[in-house]
Amino acid sequence: MKAIIFSAGKGERMRPLTLHTPKPLLVAGGKPLIVWHLERLAAAGIDDVVINTSWLGDQFEPALGDGSRWGLRLHYIDEGPVPLETGGGILNALPVLGDAPFLVVNGDVWTDVEFASLPKQPHGDAHLILVDNPVQHPRGDFILQADGQVSNEGEAPRLTYAGVGIYRPTIIDGWREVIGEPEGAAATPPQFGLAPLMRHAMSRGRVSGQHHRGKWTDVGTPERLAALDAELA
Repeated sequence: MKAIIFSAGKGERMRPLTLHTPKPLLVAGGKPLIVWHLERLAAAGIDDVVINTSWLGDQFEPALGDGSRWGLRLHYIDEGPVPLETGGGILNALPVLGDAPFLVVNGDVWTDVEFASLPKQPHGDAHLILVDNPVQHPRGDFILQADGQVSNEGEAPRLTYAGVGIYRPTIIDGWREVIGEPEGAAATPPQFGLAPLMRHAMSRGRVSGQHHRGKWTDVGTPERLAALDAELA
């Protein structure tokens, strides 16, 4: 299995720290956030990892090299000065990711999820890791049904998407028909988000999930980074 670490965002909520350092390269517990992911990906037996970049993207390769120190092959994909968003980032990376399911992880989260525990062949288009709602996101995102399906409809309590999942390339099939023509969709390469495509797949019963009850942090602000650094010290 291959993986992609979303690393192209500008990290505006993390400023001033991200004025000179891209968010995945910020340090917690003595090493960059993205290195925690790379170590776990290597431990899970993943060989090839795509790192999509935009903001301060020229800093990633000097910091991480070719991935050989972790037994990985790193593939850097520069999206240009404007990030392609999550859906556009996947579409742009498919020539490297290929036709098989791949693991997605947000570069600005920290978690002890064991990537090897995720299904290598999801039943539908995606299998998501969901976590208890953090204080900054009390409503959550999606409903995890008793049968393991993930839904966006209903009044049941919701969990928060952890920014970790297994996706099939089919998640973006027919993306123009699903999302229409939002700003950036007509660009080359196109810019569009993954969330509406996930909701569309959920409406067709094509998304499963699991509740991770271990550690997870959305490292979205300097305060959360400092708290994580103290926890990992």
